[in-house]
Amino acid sequence: MMLVSACLLGINCKYNGKNNRNPDVLELSKEVQLIPVCPEQLGGLSTPRDKAEVEGGDGREVLEGKARVISEKGKEVTSCFVKGASETLRIAQLLGVKEALLKARSPSCGTSYIYDGSFTGNLKEGQGVTAALLKKNGFRVLSEEEL
Repeated sequence: MMLVSACLLGINCKYNGKNNRNPDVLELSKEVQLIPVCPEQLGGLSTPRDKAEVEGGDGREVLEGKARVISEKGKEVTSCFVKGASETLRIAQLLGVKEALLKARSPSCGTSYIYDGSFTGNLKEGQGVTAALLKKNGFRVLSEEEL
């Protein structure tokens, strides 16, 4: 059993109301029970919603209170991202899941790189908020690009 970013299964939960359907992830679902989650929706954000990026660090620093998540319009949405990460962790713990397949570069789910907070498409090393919380709690976390 494995958590998976719901958008990778074709669920329309991306910020723009679309999805990131991935054939490799769909193929994996034939072998492994996948539990779809969208941390941003679990945190109370709507779909569609404004694009958001981590400013001043990465997901680890957000969890430590040293960085924040802001929308493209300048609204702080840190609390929604932290709540969504916590709810995702709670679901995983309830189900006994210890692995997660998450969307690369997402401010919630990015596993190695995330957008840098400038909304210009630039990447920086780091993890999204949910990926950071899951890793902190001993989860194996990978992106669809690592399949």
